[in-house]
Amino acid sequence: MLQLLTFLVEKLSILFRLKYFESPWWESDDRGRAAPRAPPPPLQRGDLLEVPRTLFTHFGIYLGDNKVAHLIPDILPVFTSNSRLLRSVITNERLILGCIYRRASVRVDSLEDFAYGSSILVNRADRMMQTQPLPGERVAQRAERLLGDVQYSLLWNNCEHFVTFCRYGSATSRQTEKFCESLKSLIRDQRSVIITGLLGFISLVCFGVAPSTTVPTVLIPFSLWMAG
Repeated sequence: MLQLLTFLVEKLSILFRLKYFESPWWESDDRGRAAPRAPPPPLQRGDLLEVPRTLFTHFGIYLGDNKVAHLIPDILPVFTSNSRLLRSVITNERLILGCIYRRASVRVDSLEDFAYGSSILVNRADRMMQTQPLPGERVAQRAERLLGDVQYSLLWNNCEHFVTFCRYGSATSRQTEKFCESLKSLIRDQRSVIITGLLGFISLVCFGVAPSTTVPTVLIPFSLWMAG
């Protein structure tokens, strides 16, 4: 079941190219301006790191000594309290199910475990934020104070909210904003009314006329029509 769910998520990201959570939120401003890259500078305590994970970009705060603090979903604590298992690398299967179950924690992992085989980008958000980053030591201390279990929300309390709060003093997520903007565009597209109307009609034909089929058939297209 875990493998099937992960497979479907990965294939959806390829099929629809939903870059809401995969592309860095400032990537659209960088396109067309590619330049030869210099070797990355040594990491400093308090740096903001990012790596791609499944459908989204994952963020963390570098603490020094090859350690990264990051907020990450994990389903495993629901099933075990074995510290050795919990400290193991969080796979994509554990991460996805943790998102669904809304179980997460701010934890410290090695730089290699955080990267999960991907290239790491450093402090790319600095030039896009309206506020200047806090001093590196203060950023790291803020991250360390937040270690432990947290209530996770993909839209309202994710890893990007965590790092922006630590580094800039305000919890924001451009990935969430992009997703909501795209969802709004989808809702306001009048073709959605036609599609939901057709699906409702099909449900009436297949399952018969009943409150459970009639009400959604009428209410959903009507709501989308009014929202547009």
